[in-house]
Amino acid sequence: MITLTPQGNTLSVAGRLDAAVVKQLWPEVATLVPADTSCLDLRQLSYSDSAGVAFLLELWQRAHSRGQSITLMSPSPQLGKLIALYDLEAFFVEEA
Repeated sequence: MITLTPQGNTLSVAGRLDAAVVKQLWPEVATLVPADTSCLDLRQLSYSDSAGVAFLLELWQRAHSRGQSITLMSPSPQLGKLIALYDLEAFFVEEA
């Protein structure tokens, strides 16, 4: 499971994000990212599978469709491997 902790304009994501967690969170996807969030801090996300990566990109896309500029920053080393594997570096930054 993951925890989402707002800290100013940053939403910290911690824990494990896999297909089972994505399925549980999906009904809430539209409300998970507060309107004042400009950054998803992923440094405490200990594990993500491909469904988790897709979910993070869905959060990013929904924010952008609302006119919200959001950055996916500081992916964990494990998440970084998936980002490289799927050639998604353009969506993630090391530090904001």
